[in-house]
Parts: sequence; C-alpha cells; structure tokens
Amino acid sequence: MHTALLAIGLSVLMHVAWNLLARHVTARCNFLWWGLLIHLLVLGPWALWRLVLDSHWNSELLVAMLISAAANTLYFIALRQAYRFAPVALVYPLARSSPILIALWAWLLFGHTLSTMALVGITVSVAGLWLLAGSGSKGDSAHAIPWAMLAALCTSVYSLSDKVAVGHLPGFGAQLGFISVGYAASFVGLSLVQYRQHRHFVPPCRPALRYLLLGGVFIGTAYALVVRAMLELPAAYVVAYTNTGIVLATLLSVGLFRERQYWRRRLLATVVVGVGLLVLGLDIYA
Repeated sequence: MHTALLAIGLSVLMHVAWNLLARHVTARCNFLWWGLLIHLLVLGPWALWRLVLDSHWNSELLVAMLISAAANTLYFIALRQAYRFAPVALVYPLARSSPILIALWAWLLFGHTLSTMALVGITVSVAGLWLLAGSGSKGDSAHAIPWAMLAALCTSVYSLSDKVAVGHLPGFGAQLGFISVGYAASFVGLSLVQYRQHRHFVPPCRPALRYLLLGGVFIGTAYALVVRAMLELPAAYVVAYTNTGIVLATLLSVGLFRERQYWRRRLLATVVVGVGLLVLGLDIYA
C-alpha cells in the first residue's frame, strides 16, 4: 500500500514538472512529440530489453499491450486535437475525469465493485475537475469538449489494460518497457497527425535541450510509476490520485506564477477535488 502511494506521489511530481517545462515551449514546437521521441531514444532501448527478458509472456499480456498502445495513441491524438480549439484549463481536467469510467468498465467487464465511500470520493473529485474546467476561458468548447471526452474514454481503456498487464511485469524495467511500446505507437500516430496538418513529420522548431531531456525522462517514468502502483491498488484509485497533479499545478499557477484570472473559482475547484481524494483515502485505510 505505502509503496503504491509513494509511486503515485513521485509520478505526480514528475508529471507536474514536465507540464511546467512545457509552459516554456511554444505550441508550434509540439513539446509532446519531442518528449515521446526523447523517451524512446534515452530510456526506450533499456526498457524494451528488460520487457523482453523479465516479462511473463502470454496471450493476456500481448492483448493488454495492444489495447494500451492503441488507446494511448488515440488519447494523444484526441488531446492534441482538443488543444487546437480550447486551452489546457478547459481540456485537461475533462480529459482526466476518467476514474468514473474506469470504475464502470471494471464492474461491467470484470465484476469488480468499489465501496460506497470510494464511489463517493471518486465522484466528488471528478465533479471538482469539471468545476475546474468551467472556471476559465472556454475557447471553442463546442469542438474541444468531444475531443477531451474521447481522451477521457481512452484513458479509462488503457488504464484497465495496464492493470491487466502489470501482473505479468515483475520489475520496473519491464513496466517501463511496456510503456515504451505504447509510446512508440503514440509517436507514430502523432507524427502522422503532424504530417497531415503541416505536411512534414518533424515540428518546425525544437525546444531547449534542458527541457527536452527532463521532459523526455519524466513523461515515461511518471506513467510507469502509475502502472507500478496498480500492482497494489485498483486502477480507478490510482488514476484518481494522479489528479492531485492538477491540484498542485493549479496552486502553483495561482500562487507562484500569479495567474489570477478566475482564481477564486479555480481554488474552489481544487478544494472539491481534494475533498473527494480525502474521502477516497479514508476508504483505502478503512
């Protein structure tokens, strides 16, 4: 239990860090594309080697890997499309509202049920995310929201397949290799979208090397830590708790970066998310 919570905490810090790095990169440089590329070049070879050597290979792992890779690819494409129409403040909280869907699919597909307290905690935290999404500038929300909700659906799909796969991935190297397979598929998908929209596969500019290296290391490692935490906790719990990163990022943007637009509503939304996660934590230790 404590190992899972530590993994989630480290994942949240890494996730917030690479998102803060992305703030310094112009959108036309497509930081996500570069981040995936650096992950595959720096960590990918070792991680894939550990995946081959350490995993308990069977058909269940292969199917889970294919599902996660496909869902990850569609997630990144949907998120990129959503950002074309609306800012992160609207899109990302909606895209991260997947824990309710994860709990629903786990019940329908595997017969796994959560306690009433857990369902209340998840529902309240997701309501806080929706409140956060509605607290700022909406852009072209009519076009952005369907893409953001598709991203949430994809998150719920790959989270469940990750949960199935992690039982066959005994070490962190294998878990990181599993992530690298999905990221390789996502990189190809983003490259195709990049070409379709701009007629070239490579973005027109490259972020500073220090942003690239840190972002590339953090983007995959953070996700692998989430998968590792699923060894001990249900997927819905783990994904819900990763949303503490949104709370932390909001507090940093208001307090450190002095982004005061709609700051009262945003802080209220983070309180709601926090209350939901507190209730979920009480269920874990009940």
